[in-house]
Amino acid sequence: MADRVNALIAARLDEAAHLLAQQGANRFRVEAYRRAATTLRQLEVPVSEILSGEGNAGLERLPGIGETLARAIREVAKTGRLAMLGRLRGESDPLSLLASVPGVGPTLAERLHHDLGIGTLEDLEAAAHDGRLAGVAGFGEKRLAGIRDALAARLGRVRGGGDAASVALTEPPPVAEVLAVDREYRIGAAAGQLPRIAPRRFNPAQEAWLPVLHAQRGERHYTALFSNTARAHELGRTRDWVVLYVDGGRGERQYTVITARLGLLKGKRVVRGREAECAQHYQRTSPARPEPACL
Repeated sequence: MADRVNALIAARLDEAAHLLAQQGANRFRVEAYRRAATTLRQLEVPVSEILSGEGNAGLERLPGIGETLARAIREVAKTGRLAMLGRLRGESDPLSLLASVPGVGPTLAERLHHDLGIGTLEDLEAAAHDGRLAGVAGFGEKRLAGIRDALAARLGRVRGGGDAASVALTEPPPVAEVLAVDREYRIGAAAGQLPRIAPRRFNPAQEAWLPVLHAQRGERHYTALFSNTARAHELGRTRDWVVLYVDGGRGERQYTVITARLGLLKGKRVVRGREAECAQHYQRTSPARPEPACL
């Protein structure tokens, strides 16, 4: 009989499917989570044995389980939690997550999240490999090496084995696509057409005020929400800053889209960390006038 971990992971996947369905996600994605939960309940060996013997490849050989679900299953098996589920419940806290990485801490976590739009461990790992962290004051080579090693262990990857590099080198979605999802989200939120969740943070009355959008672009799954961070509340940007989580199968990335208030892009929606690409995008599209901060 399979161990209790299988039942725990299956329960997490079922809850994710239930919340995705409530929030209007693609029905095929909802069914994929449900099928994966059924597969795990019927499994005759513990997931932990498959992971220790075959890694993610062993999980992907199970019926109905691809790269995204294999990563989710591994995350729960290794840590007992599923970051995506926290977002769906409205209890996501990216700053605490980043600060928990040795070598980061609360102060650097705030800077990474605010200045680079980093909010997931996968995106922190990508930034540690693609040079973005090296450009941040306070990140010497010794600290970077320690962060890479900590993330490799925490995300269940072997340093030099290829997985970390594949996350870092995965092609990001085009800024035009990110901005299109941002626009879809803000239009839906302004029209009251999106389901709302009650975030746990900065919401003592537990009011369901935070709109959530699930969108599909090719193989990429997007989850979009207004930023509910301390910084967004402090600056009054909770209805302007939009956080988008993008899962393309090989890893999850996070982007924050804001209304630029200075410079040549003033008044336009900009993807943090990809300003140069946004400038090129607007040059190509030549909009007649800047977009409003909130439609």
